[in-house]
Amino acid sequence: MAQSTKQSKKKQQQLQFAEDVVKDVVADFNERQKQRRPYELSWQLNMNFVMGNQYCVVSPRGSIEQEEKFYFWQEKQVYNHIAPIVETRLSRLNRVRPKAVARPFSNSDQDVGSAKLATKILHCVREKLHLDELVSQATLWSEVCGTSFYKIVWGEDKTTHEQDVCVSVCSPFEIYPDSNVSQNLEDCNSIIHAKVYSAQDVKNKWGVDIAGQTIKVFGMGSSMGLGGLGYNSTVPSITQESKNDQVLVVERYTKPTADRPQGTLEIVAGNVLLYYGELPFALSDDGRRNFPFVRQISTEQAGCFWGASVVERVIPIQRAYNAVKNRKHEFLNRLAMGVLTVEDGSVDTDNLEEEGLSPGKVLVYRQGANKPALMDSGHVPSDFAYEEDRLLQEFVTVSGVSEFARNSTTPTTVTSGVALQLIAEQDDIRLASSIDSVKLSIKRLNQYILRLYKQFVSFKKLMRFVDGANTAEVFYFDGCDIGSDDVVFETENALSDTPATRRTMLFDLINAGVLQDKNGGISQSSKAKVLSMMGFGNWENAQDVYQLHIDRAQKENLDIENAELLEVDDHELHIEEHIRFVVSGQADNRGKNYKSQVLAHIACHKQMLG
Repeated sequence: MAQSTKQSKKKQQQLQFAEDVVKDVVADFNERQKQRRPYELSWQLNMNFVMGNQYCVVSPRGSIEQEEKFYFWQEKQVYNHIAPIVETRLSRLNRVRPKAVARPFSNSDQDVGSAKLATKILHCVREKLHLDELVSQATLWSEVCGTSFYKIVWGEDKTTHEQDVCVSVCSPFEIYPDSNVSQNLEDCNSIIHAKVYSAQDVKNKWGVDIAGQTIKVFGMGSSMGLGGLGYNSTVPSITQESKNDQVLVVERYTKPTADRPQGTLEIVAGNVLLYYGELPFALSDDGRRNFPFVRQISTEQAGCFWGASVVERVIPIQRAYNAVKNRKHEFLNRLAMGVLTVEDGSVDTDNLEEEGLSPGKVLVYRQGANKPALMDSGHVPSDFAYEEDRLLQEFVTVSGVSEFARNSTTPTTVTSGVALQLIAEQDDIRLASSIDSVKLSIKRLNQYILRLYKQFVSFKKLMRFVDGANTAEVFYFDGCDIGSDDVVFETENALSDTPATRRTMLFDLINAGVLQDKNGGISQSSKAKVLSMMGFGNWENAQDVYQLHIDRAQKENLDIENAELLEVDDHELHIEEHIRFVVSGQADNRGKNYKSQVLAHIACHKQMLG
């Protein structure tokens, strides 16, 4: 009896604790929603302007409202220059896809091998998770709204149903920091990730049945009110729509503290506590638990958690440009259609309003009255054209996207190739902060991936690696095999190091004779590497044979004791690869007599070569 009473009391305490946690998380989430509301309205406005819904404003009531036409004849068209600006920036930023390479902790053979293994893992994960597509999605959010996030967790792979690294992109609408004036994620003490799931998804993921509700979410709609004299048109807009059978899941991540050195993760859905415990992922540089998020921004704002978007800066110019163009067209309408003056009672005004002055029309007016006449509307003032040109130039000044980059047309006053190159470099300079943010996000993302594998892979895991020469390799690893998560990039300047510039540089090196050997020609191994660097890989069948010889020689370097000389070996290629292995010092790290065995093997190749 005493044992039953004790268990019942303990259960009541657990229920009370869960109820208190739910109340605390929900209250905290509601407060953060209020604090973040002004930023959220700005993001909605940006999205509307990019899509073409440019007659909307943030009302004093704290919502996005549409502006209506004041007169039926009023021109209310949209001349969207924001969309091509964003598209141009995205097309240039989407070229920033540097390949991550793990740097060894030291020059020891074990650390070098561990770094090569980590690099292979990163390349496999990049293809498996389609990281390039995820980066493009995150860049779209950061360019339009200013900020985007990656979420890196260890969970179930939807394709293989095995535990693996999972990466997803979170829009800024899903993230709630504890302070909007924190400069970055590291300065926040806690982060809330709120996302809407279907009731079935919640059951599949957490095993809890929760009744779905009708929840308002952001969706695409259409907005009426555009057009001109005699016609109307619609544009897409961001509106709130209701979805049924949905559950709002709130995840609150709290940093490690003195009381809870492993941090805290609380997951609440409805009035149910789905999870309460330590932060599950050790992602910090020092091995401590941390938030599983990486932030990417367009432009940094001092003293603000959220990044700035170029759309915010261009909106006033876009409003002014639309106004100038529409007023100009209203003036042209008056010139083309005319304004007719008639004496009261002299004509049938109802018929005149319906049909107008159509060609061949017989206009009957009262005898003795003044005949109808068209008013002199003058000419379109030159100020309209001047203001239109000035606003177009202001688009370039504020956005940093020149007409050369946006329209692929050269300025009429510029004919020098050097000047055009300077214009292209200036465009790259204006994108420097956004490029740095993308590169830093990709670097941290790859570091987190390696740390998750190091933390959770306690058994041998199988992966398949395909290199640039379409050579497939299957390898096993566990967490202990990953010795370093220091990630660097193969190329630093992703915009200037394009395939075209790389090929041009290679042609210059070939013409200068830098790649020639002592006989004045280019060795077969150098040819294979040049073709690979130019993006052709093994373009010719003959090159496939050369690459196979190179691969065979590299494998012999790793196991020289079992290396076998064949009559079909290309001895010149083998000798070159073996010499490179010795001169680079790799043979010294594999044992006391290993270097001597490699030198003896080289001598055998030279003997067979004659």
